[in-house]
Amino acid sequence: MIEVIDTVAWIQLREGRILGTRSYGKELFYIPGGKRHEGENDVQTLVREVEEELTVTLLAQSARHFGTYEAAADGHGLGATVRMACYTADFQGTVTASGEIEEVAWLSYADRDRTAPVDRLVFDDLKAAGQLS
Repeated sequence: MIEVIDTVAWIQLREGRILGTRSYGKELFYIPGGKRHEGENDVQTLVREVEEELTVTLLAQSARHFGTYEAAADGHGLGATVRMACYTADFQGTVTASGEIEEVAWLSYADRDRTAPVDRLVFDDLKAAGQLS
């Protein structure tokens, strides 16, 4: 049986770069976000996860679905797939690494190979749309 890991992610762009996070003990960067808790919808999960990871408050009413992507799950063994629903949203506060996050970085398309497989699909779409330098 194929394991599907259901996640959401926050796409935050600035000057042709995308916000990426790296957890303690990991090599790859990830688009901020995470797994939903039972009963949560995408936006509730996104708001909770981003606040836990980056200490900012997403403005839920501004959330817009960007796309949903699927790829092999990094670090979960053969056959595991991650499904990532991506959203843009406005926020309040200052982005600061928190919780399991060791590093925050603004990534360009040149950093694509430093990210998880599912994130690379997002990078490709952002590059094709002229939003990622």
